[in-house]
Amino acid sequence: MTSAPLAARLARAQGPLFFPVTAYGPDGALDLDAFRAHVRTGIDAGAAAVFACCGTGEFHALTPEEFRDCVAAAVEETAGEVPVVAGAGYGTALAVRFATLAEEAGADGLLAMPPYLVIADQRGLLRHYTALAAATSLDVIVYQRDNAVFAPETVVGLAQVDGIIGLKDGYGDLDLMQRIVSAVRRDLPDQDFLYFNGLPTAELTALAYRGIGVTLYSSAVFAFAPDIALAFHRALTTGDDKTVARLLDGFYVPLVELRNLGRGYAVSLVKAGVRLGGPDVGEVRPPLSEPLALHIKALAALIERGRALLEESP
Repeated sequence: MTSAPLAARLARAQGPLFFPVTAYGPDGALDLDAFRAHVRTGIDAGAAAVFACCGTGEFHALTPEEFRDCVAAAVEETAGEVPVVAGAGYGTALAVRFATLAEEAGADGLLAMPPYLVIADQRGLLRHYTALAAATSLDVIVYQRDNAVFAPETVVGLAQVDGIIGLKDGYGDLDLMQRIVSAVRRDLPDQDFLYFNGLPTAELTALAYRGIGVTLYSSAVFAFAPDIALAFHRALTTGDDKTVARLLDGFYVPLVELRNLGRGYAVSLVKAGVRLGGPDVGEVRPPLSEPLALHIKALAALIERGRALLEESP
C-alpha cells in the first residue's frame, strides 16, 4: 500500500538516484568526514535521492554500528533536501535489525536487498518482506535480483503490503518486468506502485525500461562523474536522442565492457572512479578487491572521453 511522503518524493524525482560509496581511511576504518563530503558533492550536483549503505555502499561489509553511523551522517548531510533510503538485508531477523537502526538514524525508507544465501520459494519471499515491512514504520522498496526474483502475482502481493511502495529491478528480464507491471496495473488499478531500473549501469538499459513505463533508475556513474550522468538524464528526459546515443556509444557501452572485466567491479570500479575525481574514499573491503591498475587507467581515459562528448552536445 503506497505511503505518500517517500513515494511521492521519488515519483517526482528530477535527477538520478545517488548511491554513494562508503568511505574508509588508510587503516580501513570508517571515514565519516570523507563520506559526508561525498554525499554533499552528490546533493550539490543534483541527486534526487541518496541511497546510503546499499550495494555500491558495501552494505555487506559494514557492521551494524558502522551502518547506523553512515546512515545518520547521510541524513545529517542531506538535512531534508532529498530523501535518504538505507539498505537492509540478510535473514529476516537481521533485516529487521538494520531497519530499526536506519529508522533510529532518521532514514526516510529502506531498500530491502535479497535474503542471505538461501533460495526461497515465492511464499517464503513474500513472508520475508511482509515481516520486514511490519517491523518498521519506514517505507520499503524491494530489490529484485540474484536469489530474490518474483513472479508477477508475488509482486501483486507485495504491493498490497502496508509500507511496501516499490520494486527495484536488478535482474534485467524485461519480459518478466512487463508482466509484473501489467499484473499490478490489472489487479491494483488504483495503486501507484513505483518501479526502478536497478541494473549495475542502468543508463545502458534506460531506453528499454522507459518503453515499459519504468523511468526511475539508479546511476552508479553519478557517484564519480555526476556531470556525465546528469547530461544523460537530461537528454533522456527531454527526448534528446542524439545526445543519448552519443553518450551510450562513446561512454556507457565501453564502461560496461570495462566493468565486465572483473568480478565486483560494479562496486570497486565505481569507488576507483570516485578516487580519480579527488576524494580519498579508500579501497573496497574484502572479499572484494581493487581493480587492476590498467583498468583504472582505462576508466580515467573513459571519463575524459565522456566529458569530451559533453562538449560536442548542443
